Parts: sequence; structure tokens; C-alpha cells
Amino acid sequence: MNRVLLTNDDGIDAEGLAALETVARRFFDDVWVVAPAEQASQIGHRVTTDTPLRFEERGEQRYAVHGTPADCTRVALAHLLPSHPDWVWSGINHGGNLGRHDFVISGTVAAAREAAFFGVPAMSTSHYLKRELALCWETAADRIASAFCELRDEETGPGEFWNINLPHLAPDEPSPEFRFCDLEKQPLEVVFEADEEQALSYTGAYHDRPRVEGSDVAVCFSGDVAISRVSI
Repeated sequence: MNRVLLTNDDGIDAEGLAALETVARRFFDDVWVVAPAEQASQIGHRVTTDTPLRFEERGEQRYAVHGTPADCTRVALAHLLPSHPDWVWSGINHGGNLGRHDFVISGTVAAAREAAFFGVPAMSTSHYLKRELALCWETAADRIASAFCELRDEETGPGEFWNINLPHLAPDEPSPEFRFCDLEKQPLEVVFEADEEQALSYTGAYHDRPRVEGSDVAVCFSGDVAISRVSI
């Protein structure tokens, strides 16, 4: 393996992307970063076709795109890279992308899915967050590296790619296992509260979401790394 494209939805300056880059340089000689110029989370697979897409160079083989995560993959594959990479990695997202509901909402997942449309091996990577715990990106990077070692020799069919979710563990908790699992089928609970002007604020609790034993939600929330083979 030689070339990898890195992208995300938290923006080119995100800590998760920097952590993912440290992992990529362990496995690839030729690393490209093409990521949104600004944060672009929870916009799904939106792409830009009716206005020009601006991009700017932020260093050697490093570009910020004024567009969506899926735009970044498109621009990289169609215009910036000399040829298609061996892999496209998206993330590490600041928050989980678990279950079918997140799968269609997430910009992180969309960036990897766009690569799958073109037959390029891809994985989206995310880190479930607990507000009361500090996040160690060095640990996250090590766990993504281990997850990649688990899956890289696994076969994927046309249109398939990988979705990885890291648990958020305290330093004194046991190291996670790496478990292959399916996406949770049950949707997130959608709850709103209305103010006096009937403006609605979302009040759903991500960590209280329903889950079936063995699903990616159950695996990640139980403290293990969830590795899911998913399809476009």
C-alpha cells in the first residue's frame, strides 16, 4: 500500500484528523489531506454541483475545500490526486457514528461512502464521546491503527466500506476488544422541547439510544471497538 487520502467533517484543523494522519503515516508512504475548510458535520451526503467549489493549499499535499465532506472526496479523486489512492480514510470524528440513523446523517461516513462509489477501499472512523471524560487522541490513534490491522485483509464486495467506532474509556478501564458487528437498526430517539414561542430544541440523549445486543451501538457502548462492514 502506498497512497491514502484523508478527509473528515470536523474541518481541516480538527484534532481527530491530525490523529488520523499520525496513523496513516505508519502504513502509507504517500499521504494526502483534502478536508473541509470549516466544520461540516451532520450534513449527510450533500454535494455541490450548482456553484463553483473553491479550495486552497494548506501545505504539501494538503488542501482545504470550501464544501462538504463528500465534495472533498470528489475533488480529491477527480482533480487533486495524480491517481486514485489505495485507501480513503475519513475522521477521526469528534463523536460516534453508530447505527443506521447516524449512517445517513454523518458527513464523516459520506466522505468514505463517496470513495466506495468509485471502487476505492474506504473507512470512516469515529470516537464516541462521554462529556465527563477527557479524550486522549494518542490512544485513539493507536486504536484506529489496531482496527485497521484487523480489517485490512478482510474482503469487501462492490460498494462496501468500513465504519469504525471507538469507545470512550477511562484510563483505568480494560483495553477494548475489536469486534466485527452490524449497524444498529433502531433509530435514535427524537425528542424536542418547545419554548414560549414554539421554537423547538432537540433534547434527545445519544447515550440512552436503544440498542440490540451485538449491534455496533451495543458493542461501542459496552467499551469495545465496533468494526462494521457497510454498503452504499
